[in-house]
Amino acid sequence: MKASEVRDMSVDQLGDELAKLKKEQFNLRFQRASGQLENTARIRDIRRNVARVQTILRQKAAAESAA
Repeated sequence: MKASEVRDMSVDQLGDELAKLKKEQFNLRFQRASGQLENTARIRDIRRNVARVQTILRQKAAAESAA
């Protein structure tokens, strides 16, 4: 997921995307703990995507409060 794709989303879409990413992150952690995780790099990708979405949500909230 690229930052430009995330910036084009609305606040509601970002909230939905964040919830989806958090759920996937939980599932990946569960798979890692049980020894079923094959693609360990996916955890890193999800963590970064969560941070990316949260950052852009904060930027949009700050822009709305400033306006």
